[in-house]
Amino acid sequence: MPDHTPHPWETGWTADTSRLPGTRRLWLAGALAFAVATACLTALAMNDGPRHTTTTPQPTGAPTDNGPGLLSFASPSAPTTAPPMGGRGTTPVTPQTATSTSTSTSTAAEPRSTPSKSPAPHGSSPHSPEPAAQGTSVRSVNYPDRYWHIGGDHVRLDPVTSPADRRAATFAVVKGLAESRCYSFVTAGGGYLRHRNFRLRAEPDDGTPLFRQDATFCPRRSSFDGAVMLESVNYPGRFLRHQNFRLKLDPYQDTELYRADSAFQLVEGLG
Repeated sequence: MPDHTPHPWETGWTADTSRLPGTRRLWLAGALAFAVATACLTALAMNDGPRHTTTTPQPTGAPTDNGPGLLSFASPSAPTTAPPMGGRGTTPVTPQTATSTSTSTSTAAEPRSTPSKSPAPHGSSPHSPEPAAQGTSVRSVNYPDRYWHIGGDHVRLDPVTSPADRRAATFAVVKGLAESRCYSFVTAGGGYLRHRNFRLRAEPDDGTPLFRQDATFCPRRSSFDGAVMLESVNYPGRFLRHQNFRLKLDPYQDTELYRADSAFQLVEGLG
């Protein structure tokens, strides 16, 4: 079949002989090589330059080498219990010993120290102190003719008439068995007054920590002049008060009756 491709002399086109064959590809390859070399040099220059390190700041409370780094706050102060008489404090009051039960003149007396040991009376422990010959009696403020009086093994608020009653209504006030700033009351028989089931009674010392706490009462300021309130050392907030003429531990009540029933005067012993 005959070839109809036009010949150069027929179209007037002539081949370009001013450059060698493949020159365009060589230029492109050269430009690419130059670009690669430039990028490599730039990367090397950046790597050889001074290096800067950045430190990410730790948030407050982050763990550190010295510990967990937890934020610490001061513990809130323990709430304080309001004193029995509102604005009045609960400073211990020195018991007042009257020079005579018929006069109001009194002199301050510190709690008597535990007397030196002597052969323990029958039914008491070796730790029971010998009662003082002249002791202390405890008189009610709102029933001034009645005193703490041991009837059986309980303590009542009774009138005192006979010599036996006077002896049962006279105690030696010594430093508290569980707290030296407080008081314990020693009976004429060598036992102690202690609370059991919140009732005040007379019992011999059994030598246990519970007995020492039950037999310790701390004086608190009363709203009545010359009187004290007696708070249990192991039941704070409970005070000795009389009810139906029986001595018991009762939680504080903001009433005039409670304040009167729990106010006592420590006077010269009747026995």
